[in-house]
Amino acid sequence: MMIAGAMRAWAVATVLVCTAPSAWSQVSGYPNRTVTIVAPAAPGGLYSLFARLIGSKLEQRFGKSFVVENKPGASSIVGSLAVIRSPHDGYTLMVANTSGLAANVTLHKSLPYEPLKDFAPVSLISRVPEVLVVNAALPVVSLADLAQLAKATPGGLSFASAGAGTAQHLSGIELGAALGVPVTHVPYKGMQPAIADVAGGHIPFMFSPISFALPLAQAGKLRMLGVTTAERIEAVPDVPPLIEVGLKQFDAVSWFMLVAPAGTPADIVGKLHQEVRAVMADPEVHREFVKLGLAPVQSPPPEDLPGFVRSEIVVWGEIIRRAGLAGSQ
Repeated sequence: MMIAGAMRAWAVATVLVCTAPSAWSQVSGYPNRTVTIVAPAAPGGLYSLFARLIGSKLEQRFGKSFVVENKPGASSIVGSLAVIRSPHDGYTLMVANTSGLAANVTLHKSLPYEPLKDFAPVSLISRVPEVLVVNAALPVVSLADLAQLAKATPGGLSFASAGAGTAQHLSGIELGAALGVPVTHVPYKGMQPAIADVAGGHIPFMFSPISFALPLAQAGKLRMLGVTTAERIEAVPDVPPLIEVGLKQFDAVSWFMLVAPAGTPADIVGKLHQEVRAVMADPEVHREFVKLGLAPVQSPPPEDLPGFVRSEIVVWGEIIRRAGLAGSQ
């Protein structure tokens, strides 16, 4: 599953970035009041993490307040509609990801927005590798063991995800197909309850962002079988890529992006893009991301991002159709 190929060429810079108020704010007067960054999910997940981090750094650089507002619901649709309907003046932004901008297009029968028409992409923030985890009490120490357990279990195994259409959901479906074993999706309302049930032994396995899985693995509650990238991840160097342990072309990496409502002035989008790129080049930010198993991105310019989103809609659409999930929501 080739999800992140277009992103590998974007190297992570290591330039020291000053955190004093930026010259951008002195050029045009933007921002001259509080900016809201919407996280279209419940508090405690990666949406909130990225919104808080980007918001705090932009606050330092612009010298104005950036506040985070969580608007969860319907696979990010509730938050997305709120942002689309807000004034197109740069004072309402949103952290979006693969699900809301790409997967939802094929997954939903009638999506009430069009990602390429209703949003102005500002900047990619990060790639988010996933790790395949199982409950540590299971007799599973390898991918082959998981396949054997699934085949021996009547009806196959259940797997958890943070919700329908998420990278965890689609990766689980792809894994079942690749191994030739039956799997049943159990969607949760967010990563925390999902991974808690896997750690508690209620659900056998799931795919998870490394930042959620690592503490539970270190506590002996989860076992990590493989990462979804083609290369090993610095935060978990002993965990092999799934393509090294029997899965061909399994390269599933989601991504997060800062967006504004379509119609936001191009100069404001450009200024925000420049500042987010500077934030992501900060060595301190880079170290923190790497520690969490994330991959900060030096984003292409805003005018190139619609093409990236368009290509991701195609890629995730193929995965969803292959899984028989097109129009299932």
